[in-house]
Amino acid sequence: MSLRRVLTGITTSGTPHLGNYVGAIRPTVRASRQPDTQNYYFLADYHALIKVGEPARVQRSTLEIAATWLACGLDPEKVTFYRQSDIPEIPELTWLLTCVTGKGLLNRAHAYKAAVDKNNATGEDPDAGVTAGLFMYPVLMAADILMFNARLVPVGRDQIQHIEMARDIAASFNHLYGEHFTLPEAVIEEHVATLPGLDGRKMSKSYDNTIPLFAPREQLRKLIMGIVTDSRAPGEPKATEGSAVFQLFQAFASADETAELARAYANGIAWGEAKERLFERLDREIAPMRGVYDELMRDPARIEHILKAGAEKARAVATPFTARLRHAVGLRPLMAAAGTAQPAKASKAAAPSFKQYRESDGLFYFKLLDAKGQVLLQSTGFAAPREAAQAIARLQKEGPAALSALAPQLVQPTDTGSVHAALAFFAEQ
Repeated sequence: MSLRRVLTGITTSGTPHLGNYVGAIRPTVRASRQPDTQNYYFLADYHALIKVGEPARVQRSTLEIAATWLACGLDPEKVTFYRQSDIPEIPELTWLLTCVTGKGLLNRAHAYKAAVDKNNATGEDPDAGVTAGLFMYPVLMAADILMFNARLVPVGRDQIQHIEMARDIAASFNHLYGEHFTLPEAVIEEHVATLPGLDGRKMSKSYDNTIPLFAPREQLRKLIMGIVTDSRAPGEPKATEGSAVFQLFQAFASADETAELARAYANGIAWGEAKERLFERLDREIAPMRGVYDELMRDPARIEHILKAGAEKARAVATPFTARLRHAVGLRPLMAAAGTAQPAKASKAAAPSFKQYRESDGLFYFKLLDAKGQVLLQSTGFAAPREAAQAIARLQKEGPAALSALAPQLVQPTDTGSVHAALAFFAEQ
């Protein structure tokens, strides 16, 4: 069975709350148990340095988030769970990718543009307060993904650009140095659950309205009793729509439990009783995990051991792959100049290859090269890199039989015999 490699990063810049659990942790842990996936989950502590300037907070958040994911059921024996900063190959790859990344590409990154726009609006220097870390963030994220050649990267819509940039950077490297990187695909989380906070707005640290996921039982009750409601008295029917209490309950309850509470709303349940039901339902799910979380928090050495073991698994992939990339860009032992590396190079050159790239017109192209680097087949422009990649995949899988179906996207070749032979090579692999 072919395994799909999936990668998810978790920034270590805060304490997890109920919204994080429902929107990301719970569904991701469930997805990690799918038998057809190979999962990489990492604590993005390098990324946290861009946002957080408090060392103790970065360390504490790393501990809390690691304990949270483990308490919520992430199995480090079945996934690769590691801390970003334990993989020294990632910053090295970041530099290799930096050297093929156009500044113009980074200029278009949403976070950087937003910072510049804010400065311009207030009459500041455009780059005031903008660190190189913020500017280079997309390259570090690309390195996270490309180091493990992840095929699928689950993200919200606000992160799509970063995946597209990772694809562009990978394609640039592949074009210069050969096919080393899989072009990642964004898995868009269209229906990410969002929860209301204590004040009815979206639960967010920026609104200071969160409910910590593993707050002690009595603190959890106190927070829930403080949720803002309307002034309808006991006995008055209450609307479920727009009710923070009801929405929170629904995120944890079964369909039957939710329907029962909806009936209670229609019959005029008192807000105090509704909140008590919410508290009991939340605590029923959270209490067992809270117990595991509290044990882990009392034993940081256990979490450290788990993360170090995960780093060993990750580096078993990253170390040899980085050696291959170093060789590809010319960072080689000097003996290679005398010919010791020639057999491997000759073997690599003996096969045809595809090159995917982006032109100045903004469109994406590919070409098929023979063993000597001569162009056998050229595509026309595609609006999206995924479309070009899909056409390449079809040619590799179906061989010459795919030429007719893809004819509108191809420039008519002059040497059809060589094209057929090259495509047959891929189809036989």
